[in-house]
Amino acid sequence: MIVDATPRLRQIVAEVWRPLTILFFWDVAVTVTYYFLPFRAPSLPLTLFGTVLALFLGFRSNSAYARWWEGRSLWGLMINASRNLSREARNFLPGDEARDLRRSIVLRQIAYVNALRCQLRRQPVDEQVLRFLSRGEATPSLSRTNIANGLLDGTGRRIDDARRQGWIDTIQQTQMESVLVDIANAQGGMERLKNTPLPNQYRFFPTLFVHLFCVLLPIGLVETLGFATPLGSTIAGLMFLAVLAIGDDLVDPFANTVHDLPLSAMCRTIEIDLLQSIGDEAPAPLQPEHGVLW
Repeated sequence: MIVDATPRLRQIVAEVWRPLTILFFWDVAVTVTYYFLPFRAPSLPLTLFGTVLALFLGFRSNSAYARWWEGRSLWGLMINASRNLSREARNFLPGDEARDLRRSIVLRQIAYVNALRCQLRRQPVDEQVLRFLSRGEATPSLSRTNIANGLLDGTGRRIDDARRQGWIDTIQQTQMESVLVDIANAQGGMERLKNTPLPNQYRFFPTLFVHLFCVLLPIGLVETLGFATPLGSTIAGLMFLAVLAIGDDLVDPFANTVHDLPLSAMCRTIEIDLLQSIGDEAPAPLQPEHGVLW
């Protein structure tokens, strides 16, 4: 996620420079044709076209941002639920005899959020899980198709083991299980966002209409702008292409690009909070790299 205070025009231009370059040469060709060949283009209702296109792009951008914000809200819920689980493990399992179980629950939750991060980003998971769990403890979960869900199931079994051994009662078990339900619901929402793209109409038609509008722009502007048509048409085209690119950037909040949610930083926040809750030394928070927080 870009955290610089000022917007990055260079980043936007870098994403649209190819169609923008083609548009500029098309603008030049239309201008040359208008002045040096016996051809006069018909006047076009560009205001009407542009208004309709702007509404279309507005709906698309709002839908993309809604997905991005829902992803951030779900990760906020994940952070809170992780803190709650750690606090309950510490308070419900205070004795020395439950120290290993308490620590196991906390480390499994840290491994879980990192596994979920990697799954959402389509990255290898095993290495991140083994940073916090031994091979023997992690193997049952690593053999599952959904590794993060396997880790969460294992945490639930350990809570049940604590109840069987008399370390917690059924009320405390129910309370901890309700937190696991919140975590599972948050994961399900993230997987829904990741696996359900915008409808094809929201992806194909805006792209088609923006490029068609850019083709028509110089034809409608050349009579008014004259030799300034390439400049004016290219700037106007940049505006529409930039809005189109913004929607593409926001539509998948869990991809590993500069525009997406800082999953690594949020997982580090969870790691710090949970390790400190059991008295372990915690790493430092992640810092932005060149204005980008990953």
